[in-house]
Amino acid sequence: MTTIPSASAARRRFGLFLAPVVLLLLWLASGAFVPSRLGQRSMQLQGLVTTFLGIFIEALPFLLAGVAASIAIQRWVTSDLLSKIVGRSSIGGAVRGSLLGLLFPVCECGAIPASRRLLRKGAPVPLGIAFALAAPVVNPIVLLSTMVAFDDWRWAAGRVGLTILIAVLVALIVGAGIRRESLLAPAALLPSQGDDEHNGEQHDDHGHVHDSQCRHSPAPANSWRSLLAQGAVEFFEMSQYLILGGLLAATMQTFLPQSLLLNLTAEGSLGLFGPLAGVLVLMAVAVLLSVCSTIDAFLALAFLGLFHPGAVMAFLVFGPMIDIKSTLMLTSTFRKGAIVAMVVLAAQFSLLAGLAVYVLMR
Repeated sequence: MTTIPSASAARRRFGLFLAPVVLLLLWLASGAFVPSRLGQRSMQLQGLVTTFLGIFIEALPFLLAGVAASIAIQRWVTSDLLSKIVGRSSIGGAVRGSLLGLLFPVCECGAIPASRRLLRKGAPVPLGIAFALAAPVVNPIVLLSTMVAFDDWRWAAGRVGLTILIAVLVALIVGAGIRRESLLAPAALLPSQGDDEHNGEQHDDHGHVHDSQCRHSPAPANSWRSLLAQGAVEFFEMSQYLILGGLLAATMQTFLPQSLLLNLTAEGSLGLFGPLAGVLVLMAVAVLLSVCSTIDAFLALAFLGLFHPGAVMAFLVFGPMIDIKSTLMLTSTFRKGAIVAMVVLAAQFSLLAGLAVYVLMR
């Protein structure tokens, strides 16, 4: 039997992980009793703390939104309804998955818990992959922010269109025709708690949840408490990936010489390789910065004077799909081989998209 951890167990594990990290960050930021070797880098360490807190605070509301979307899926989307919506076609499932962000407006931190919930409900793997990759861009909030930042609907339309195309292609290549067990992490293979396992029947005679793979539905009075408990477990689990990813991103932003990357422009000394270098550089910057997709359009606008439009578009498309924190969070839903394939394919297609935009807008 596969046991599902309780909310209290998840909180204990999260506390054991979070407490040392918080104490370390507070100590470094205070500068008190910091060894002289570290004291020489005190400004950098304080910058690391500031950057990490910025990433974490920026992403936390959207992680909560993703958990809320996961609870909504568990509450109202049954397996039968999901099968009717998705159908049997892998292409149809991937396309619908790439558009689900219009119903569940979440960024990269929120898309992954919602995607895992859909997969546990029995959604096809291509749908889950397409949703995880596309939802951070294909949602009303990001669409509006991109139009406001560039003051041009064509940038928003191009960003959304290329994201959908890439997400569908990656989902079909990675997920179509391959066994679920080969692609999904164990947590994504567990059946969802609730009425799906019992065809909508309520079992009120027990009034509690059994910790086994096949669970009885709780009594109606306790259903929301059960959903919130599941949401708490999911939130604390995903927060660990967010913290670790935020720390890695902040560390790389603080200690890597980004000026070396930003000096490689399409108008530099690389000749014919300039356009290619511009796309690669801004894709790397998108991964390192790990900026939330709801505000990254305003940052991309600042790059428009340094890089050609194709490189900026690659930044807008690739960053929300694959950055440091979202890649770590993907490990909660997909196996490592599937994640590697998703990252490589998304990078290749984003590179081609950036070069195509460069050629078209010359």
